[in-house]
Amino acid sequence: MLLGGVPGVLPAKVLVIGGGVVGTQAARVAAGMGADVTVLDRSLPRLRYLDDVFGRDFRTGYASAALTAELVTEADMVIGAVLVPGAAAPKLVSRAMLQTMKPGAVLVDVAIDQGGCFETSKATTHQDPIYEVDGIIHYCVANMPGAVARTSTQALGNATLPFLLALADKGWRQACAEDPHLLAGLNVHAGRITCAPVGAALGLTAIDPATALKL
Repeated sequence: MLLGGVPGVLPAKVLVIGGGVVGTQAARVAAGMGADVTVLDRSLPRLRYLDDVFGRDFRTGYASAALTAELVTEADMVIGAVLVPGAAAPKLVSRAMLQTMKPGAVLVDVAIDQGGCFETSKATTHQDPIYEVDGIIHYCVANMPGAVARTSTQALGNATLPFLLALADKGWRQACAEDPHLLAGLNVHAGRITCAPVGAALGLTAIDPATALKL
């Protein structure tokens, strides 16, 4: 599929579900290649930001179930870029919706590392990346940045090294007490779950991490 089309052939319609960092970059690349791009998100401030920054490069819409179902039928490619920190990704495209899509359309599930946001998603590898369900091509490679391993490793190291140094220098308890980001990343302490999404997924009650550490 040539996203930008050619003379006499319309550009591909690309639907991006999720307007965060990944979704925004996917939309920008697709639009830069000439595709007809729509981005859906449930955060109105985020949608306003995208409109302000990118203008007419792509359209935006509120990610209601009805609008998602409508746009999926028209899309040549759907990119799932939904992230709920600490929780499994919500299933936003059902198998029944695949029946309404164009044969040969492509689903790209960037949320596969969190379980995937399409009902028919299953993790694949860089060696065997795609499969078909009901005539729809699925690309659900876990750890997609691994395709550019050197660059992605350096980027991950840059992002995580300050936290690792803080843990090593101060000890985990003091580091969590001084850094709200580390504190928010605490999942379990002394037999209690301290991350609400993890508790919800397991059907267990979670407590505030600051309370657990008696901060």
